[in-house]
Amino acid sequence: MEIEQIKQITIIGLGRMGHGIAQTFAMAGYRVCGFDESSDARQNVHSRIRCNLDAFVANGLLNEAEVDPILGHIEIFDRESQAASDAQFIVEAIAEELTAKQEFFTRIEEAVKEETIIASNSSTFMISESSKNMRRPQRAIVTHWFNPPHIVPTVEVVPSPDTSEEVTKITIALHKKIGKLPVRINREIPGFLANRVQFAMIREVWDLYERGIASKEDIDTAICGSLGFRLAVCGPLTICDFGGIDIWSTIYKELAPDLRHDAEVPEVIQKLADTGRIGASVGAGIHDYDPGIVGEITSQRDEAMLKLAKLFYDKNSQPEGDSP
Repeated sequence: MEIEQIKQITIIGLGRMGHGIAQTFAMAGYRVCGFDESSDARQNVHSRIRCNLDAFVANGLLNEAEVDPILGHIEIFDRESQAASDAQFIVEAIAEELTAKQEFFTRIEEAVKEETIIASNSSTFMISESSKNMRRPQRAIVTHWFNPPHIVPTVEVVPSPDTSEEVTKITIALHKKIGKLPVRINREIPGFLANRVQFAMIREVWDLYERGIASKEDIDTAICGSLGFRLAVCGPLTICDFGGIDIWSTIYKELAPDLRHDAEVPEVIQKLADTGRIGASVGAGIHDYDPGIVGEITSQRDEAMLKLAKLFYDKNSQPEGDSP
């Protein structure tokens, strides 16, 4: 299949990630068909995407006149097989549960054409695991988007040893065409690339929090105003080059033995999970949140990210996606 033959994208799962992925493909001019097991998710997906598009308009990334046509590209179905039947490219954004993904890939394969590419938005599971019961696993691949998917540029593209090179190349080209920054992961590994780095950092951050090395507020401030600030401009390997490999090597030898290196969830974090303090969605996690303003906080986060995205794309001269 050639990339020019891709006319319809199907998104299965329209929750936190799926609706933003659907929006991105629709903004690039593709017909997008969607399905979610939740009737509420199906019914309110257009309103959620409209809110996102309004933020794009407010930040000068979109003209107001474009909003309704973009929403018009998105059609929602009451049955999974209906949404998928005519697609050339499918993105699975369902629950992060391996059994559910394996059942999906086996099921959806029977509902689509032989050449249809089937991608998983998993942030954890390798496609060789999710597709292990497929007849043609060579057309399965991971496309790992980052939250919020309609704003964060990078998409990790992760083939399995069974994935055909043609499928990998088309997937990369497709995501470039819609204005994303696809990063090819050459070898399957749990968590892929970015999440492995992120969780290495989170393990140390959780340890520092548990030990009371700094307050939760100061930990967030420290990382945002140092590593986060710098990493928005330079990748970690480039940072090492400018800091000096000799200096980094010396610090590594001194510091590495003292870093947390076990595989246990810190007690303070496990207690939060066990008591239902799971984050902003319930008004309490490591921080406390007023449920009435969580939406406002999310909008403020997204607006800041949109401003950063404009700078990022200017810096990398990333072309906007062409319409199919």
